[in-house]
Amino acid sequence: MTRLSTRFASLKREGRAGLVAYIMASDPDHETCFEILRGLPAAGADVIELGFPFSDPMADGVSIQLAAQRALKAGGSLRKTLDLARRFRAEDQDTPLILMGYANPVEHMSYDVFSREMASAGADGAIIVDLPPEEDAPLRAAFAPHDLSIIRLATPTTNDNRLTKVLEGASGFLYYVSVAGVTGTNAASTEAVQNAVTRLKRATKLPIAVGFGVREPEAARAIARTADAVVVGSAFVDEIAAGGSEQAVERVLRKVKQLSEAVRSARAKEGTPA
Repeated sequence: MTRLSTRFASLKREGRAGLVAYIMASDPDHETCFEILRGLPAAGADVIELGFPFSDPMADGVSIQLAAQRALKAGGSLRKTLDLARRFRAEDQDTPLILMGYANPVEHMSYDVFSREMASAGADGAIIVDLPPEEDAPLRAAFAPHDLSIIRLATPTTNDNRLTKVLEGASGFLYYVSVAGVTGTNAASTEAVQNAVTRLKRATKLPIAVGFGVREPEAARAIARTADAVVVGSAFVDEIAAGGSEQAVERVLRKVKQLSEAVRSARAKEGTPA
């Protein structure tokens, strides 16, 4: 059992969805980011996505683009992201930690080195946004000896034929991007998300995590009624952007708690069966 499979099995037993919390490594600086990172589990994050900064994050909206710029200005890098992961894992042996970013820094490091460093740091898998299934076989091969998950993305435009390809070799969970577009912009309707999750669950036994455009508790609660997890990123990044290192830690963790409470209460409140 991996940390991811253990965590999702636990969520299923509890009859609730999980909260996947995204932050950008080294935003607004390395140490403040670590204080946020180490506080996420107690605030209610069930899974953590730690982004590694890149200069051209083409799938991300303004909030995460600016977070990447702040992180790079503060000296952030893929290696410093791995350092944050290592420090986090020294304190927390249970919370799954996923790295998320773009292929350029990974290819510069090399897939084999990236995989070894991830395993050494205690990371559990990665989402490489711009590395499609047709091109990620070398990464999957490098991940396999270390039991690292390669987490794939599906979108509203992913038809059945494409979904079959997306699911080949995927592990950990399936990340459903609920809107066509970039992070932190529009939100999908509750009905559209429910229909999509139902369709995806017919195609795979992987847990389904839904993200993009989720900012407020009510939206998170609505998604948590059917999805296995709700992914939130831009809402937390915006709390960092508001300024002040100590205040940023407090603001982010308060927002995580609000959204976690919404996710945790969703099914009990509505009487939805687990």
